[in-house]
Amino acid sequence: MLIILNNKSNLDSKEFDDYYESLKNVVSKHPLILCPSSIYLTRVNGDNLLLGSQNVSSFDNGSYTGEVSARQLKSLGVEYAIVGHSERRNYQNEDNITIHQKIKELLNQNITPILCVGETKEEKENYQTIDKIYKELEESLLSLPNKDNVVIAYEPIWAIGTGNTLTREEIEDILLKIKEKYPNNKLVYGGSVNEKNIEELKDSKIIDGFLLGGLSLKIDKLKLFLEKIEEV
Repeated sequence: MLIILNNKSNLDSKEFDDYYESLKNVVSKHPLILCPSSIYLTRVNGDNLLLGSQNVSSFDNGSYTGEVSARQLKSLGVEYAIVGHSERRNYQNEDNITIHQKIKELLNQNITPILCVGETKEEKENYQTIDKIYKELEESLLSLPNKDNVVIAYEPIWAIGTGNTLTREEIEDILLKIKEKYPNNKLVYGGSVNEKNIEELKDSKIIDGFLLGGLSLKIDKLKLFLEKIEEV
């Protein structure tokens, strides 16, 4: 089971150092993938953690000021990278064509993309969830021969940071529909997953991991979350 820690744009330099020292003492039987702000990537030196990036350029190395290429990430030991997060779709206007190119760049460098898909509250209320997810997946993974290597992260946009989440049955129903078209991809769930609702979700046979945002920054709650996952 993959546990992905998305720090987002949080923690100043001193705060990150303190956070990272505490995180190194967190014990988990499952792979922990730390995705810090890009300026802290070089501070992560393995230990009990795998290194992930929150973003990647859609271009290779070159004259692209402010961009970080997949090749550069690879040289830092990055093994995973988040693409298509709803916050980047919303605030940076990233579309599926751009996301497709980012995934292609990552796969060329043998970095595993974590592709985020999900619906807005309005789309959910209008019963457009599956259509929206299929469109994002089809356009983002179009004609990629090694698309099975992409981790698909279902994150209902309306649930991110709200404390609201779907029931286990609702999540599994959506993931099963994704599996119908993408049977070989690992599927993770995100969107207000925490140390309380993990009790309901941890025994699912179709959820291959969790993408954690706010919880990733709270070491004590993260430890409790991991303890509950490992309870028999």
